[in-house]
Amino acid sequence: MSTRTGWPQGMRLIVRRVRPSRRHAKKPTALEKRTGWRYSVCATNIGRMHRIAGSHQAQFLDALHRDHAEVSGPGAHEQGMGLGLLPSSSWDVNQGWVLAANLDAWLRLLTLHDHGDLADAEPETMRFRLYHLPARLAAHARRRVLRIERTWPWAEAFTTCWRRLTALSAPT
Repeated sequence: MSTRTGWPQGMRLIVRRVRPSRRHAKKPTALEKRTGWRYSVCATNIGRMHRIAGSHQAQFLDALHRDHAEVSGPGAHEQGMGLGLLPSSSWDVNQGWVLAANLDAWLRLLTLHDHGDLADAEPETMRFRLYHLPARLAAHARRRVLRIERTWPWAEAFTTCWRRLTALSAPT
């Protein structure tokens, strides 16, 4: 097996040849027109996975990469916030989805603008890291105290976000 210059050691190309579907037959490339086949290429440096039978075969790696593929378009963020479910038959449900998307957008703009990984994170990531926080709201000496688990990896991001929100002045 030869390696191209500049490529990492063990890099392989997996090429799949399939008949084009109706969707892909609309805009075939010159090669697809000439051969009648559609080609997809996947570059990988995954070697043999120990203790997994057949993991050295190209079919295994192709299935592994296709399973991990995620396609996100320009509206993926809005769909993750529930706006892909609009319109609903209930006005209240529509209002709830739009309000959730607006709150998420304002939270990012006002408090997470300097947190690179959270400022542009997908809604699912935001739910996991900040919105579903393992914390407890307790009352002590007529004050509310938010107790956050110190080992939570995003506790600092949440407390920064919380401080910035509480520092905002009330609208007049």
